[in-house]
Amino acid sequence: MKELIETIAKALVDHPEYVRVTEVEIEKGILYELTVHPDDMGKVIGKQGKIAKAIRTVMIAAAGKNSRRVMLEIL
Repeated sequence: MKELIETIAKALVDHPEYVRVTEVEIEKGILYELTVHPDDMGKVIGKQGKIAKAIRTVMIAAAGKNSRRVMLEIL
């Protein structure tokens, strides 16, 4: 999952070397923290959050039904 998020984010940004994804175990499931260059923040979030929502949708589909809940936080 970590590699999937990283691949998607690197394709969207101008500074792919600043893309970092960390995985954090929390009570509700797994939280993925996506860190990008400040100039690329808008490209990853998109207008009205549409890109971020699409990334989250892909994550949920990749996790499948039997997996724990997955969440994405963009920092």
